[in-house]
Amino acid sequence: MSQELQFDLRGQICPSTLLTALREVNRHRKDLRKGRVQLTIHTDNRDSTATIPEAVRNMGYRVTVEKKDGHYLLHIDFPVEDQGAGL
Repeated sequence: MSQELQFDLRGQICPSTLLTALREVNRHRKDLRKGRVQLTIHTDNRDSTATIPEAVRNMGYRVTVEKKDGHYLLHIDFPVEDQGAGL
């Protein structure tokens, strides 16, 4: 079972949201890759729902976007089940 780390970036705009998300992904990369943590980014900036997932997917992580209560949740984790498949 992984721990969920939440970051509330509501009120921030890109590129601030992107830079903060990338900083947290890099800060927690070891635990993300081992499946120990999942990051959840809260944002109300619609552009972030495209820029953050694109950048994070390029780093090899899985991202899902969910709209909830007037803002967006970006769930970031590492596809641990794919490690054995050579991905």
